Amino acid sequence: MVPCYNEEASLKQTIENLKSVVPGMDFIIINDGSKNKTLQICKENNYPVINMPFNMGLTRAVQTGMRYAYINRYDLALQFDGDGQHLAEYIKIMIEAIEKNSADIVVGSRFTSNSFKNLRQIGGHFLKVAIKLVTGKKISDPTSGMRLYNRKIIKKLAFQMNYGPEPDTLVYLIKQGVKVIEVPVLMRERIAGKSYLTSLTAINYMLRMFVSIIFVHWIREKEDWD
Repeated sequence: MVPCYNEEASLKQTIENLKSVVPGMDFIIINDGSKNKTLQICKENNYPVINMPFNMGLTRAVQTGMRYAYINRYDLALQFDGDGQHLAEYIKIMIEAIEKNSADIVVGSRFTSNSFKNLRQIGGHFLKVAIKLVTGKKISDPTSGMRLYNRKIIKKLAFQMNYGPEPDTLVYLIKQGVKVIEVPVLMRERIAGKSYLTSLTAINYMLRMFVSIIFVHWIREKEDWD
């Protein structure tokens, strides 16, 4: 599933590369109320698309994709950005990893060292430390949006309102006994456009995630996974 918001400059290149590298793989674009030609590009190229009537945010876009995957009986669902940062070459490796390790979630991890080059990596390090303290598990790249989910998790993300594609959700799922593993990947800079995370919003985001990981998950009740 490819959630998109105003990705007209990168979407076609991203999808054509995806089709070339993993031919035959089903995909669905979730156009999250884009204000530019994102939807037009989907129609012109006959890309399967779910068009959200207005911008609802990443959580609802991913939830929509998960519900589509669940209703159509997919066993695996991959979250894949439309801005060209994610590389389709790693998809098969992630699929092999989830099957070989009987995992529930595979995270495509960019950061495998402690060298920090930007604010996101510094913030990600603090989240990594928080996750380790809370769960005892190391997640090298908790903010990565390249994630593969099995059907059990697809169902949860499709129908539960409090399961956003964020680091604090990973923490909660790990605490519920969900098996999360990582696969090292490379990622490019976005092909075009700008991330919604400016320096100020990135700091705010990291702080919110840190507080949620350390404190909020303690008050969430354990759920029935049957």
